[in-house]
Amino acid sequence: MASAVAPVAADSTLPPPLEQLRHLAGELRFLLPGVRVGEARETTKEFDRETFWRRLREAAMAVSRAATTLTEVFSRLPLPSPQETQKFSEQVHAAIKAIIAVYYSLPKDQGITLRKLVRSATLDIVDGMAQLVEVLYVTPTQSPENLISYNSVWEACQQVPRIPKDNKAAALSVLTKSVDLVKDAHEEMEQAVEECDPYYGLLSDIEEDNSDNRGDEEDILGYPSNRDSYWSEEDQELIIPCLALVRASKACLKKIRLSVAENGKKDQVAQLDDIVDISDEISPSVDDLALSIYPPVCHLSVRINCAKLVSVLKKALEITKASHVTPQPEDSWIPLLINAVDHCMNRIKELTQHEVEL
Repeated sequence: MASAVAPVAADSTLPPPLEQLRHLAGELRFLLPGVRVGEARETTKEFDRETFWRRLREAAMAVSRAATTLTEVFSRLPLPSPQETQKFSEQVHAAIKAIIAVYYSLPKDQGITLRKLVRSATLDIVDGMAQLVEVLYVTPTQSPENLISYNSVWEACQQVPRIPKDNKAAALSVLTKSVDLVKDAHEEMEQAVEECDPYYGLLSDIEEDNSDNRGDEEDILGYPSNRDSYWSEEDQELIIPCLALVRASKACLKKIRLSVAENGKKDQVAQLDDIVDISDEISPSVDDLALSIYPPVCHLSVRINCAKLVSVLKKALEITKASHVTPQPEDSWIPLLINAVDHCMNRIKELTQHEVEL
C-alpha cells in the first residue's frame, strides 16, 4: 500500500512540466556569460589533440540527441509527466555542461584564434538549446517555432566537426572570412559608383511599390527626394581614391592570407594570433568608410575613416612583415602595398584639405 502511494507523492513534489522547462531555460541562459569570458582550466596533463576533438564531437552528438528527444516529447499530447520531464531536463543540462567542459579543456597555448572558434561554436549550441527550451514551454505541442528552434540546435551541433583543428587552419578560416567581407563591401561600392546612384536598386523598389503615390515621395520614409541624396561632383571625385583604398585593403588581406597559407607554422601560435587580431579590424574599418561615402557626404568624416583604415592596414602589414610568415621582408610585397595605401591617403587629404581648414 505504501509503495503504491510513493510515486504519486514523488510526483507531487515536482513542478509542472512547463514550469520545469522554464527553469531549465533560465539555467542554460545562466551558463552563457561564463562561456563568453571563461578561461581554459589549468591542468598538468599534456594536451591530446585527437582526444579533445573526439570528445567535442561526442559532446555535440549528445546535445543533438537530447534536443531531438526533448522536441519529440513536447511536440505531442499528452505532455510528459513531471518525473519524465525531470529526466529529460537533466539529460539536456548534463549534455550542455559536458560540451562546455570540453571547451574549457582546450589550452590557451593551442592558439587564441582556435579557442575563439571553439567558443563561438559552443555558444551557438548553448544559446540554441536555451532558445529551443524557451519555445517549447511557450508553445508546447506541434508548432513551426519548435521545428525552427530544433533545427538551429541541430545545425550548430553539425558545425562542430567542421571547426579547424589547429591554430593555423583557424587563422586561415578567419582571414578568408575577412577577405570575403571586404570583397562584398568593395563590390557594393563599385556598383553604386558605376550607376552614379548611391541608392541604386532601393529607388526602383520604392518607385514600383508606390507607383500610385507620385505626389507623395517626400512622405515616404527613406525616399531620397532632394539633392542631398545624391553625389555631387566633389563627392564623386573623393570616392575614387576611397575605392582605391578599399581595393588596397582587399589586396592586403589576400596577401596576408596567402603568406599564412604558404609560410605559416602551426607551432607559432602567438604570431598567428597577432596577425589575425589586427587583420580582423580591417573589415569593420572598411564598413565605416563605405557608410561615410553615402550622401549627404561629410568629407571630414570620410577623411577620418580613411585615416583609421590606413592605420589598421599599416599595422597589419608591419606585424605580418615582422612575423615568420614573411621570411624575406626586405624584398616582399609589403612595401608596395604600403606605398599604394599612402598614395590613396595623400590624394584623399588633398581633396579634403578645405574641410580641415574651415
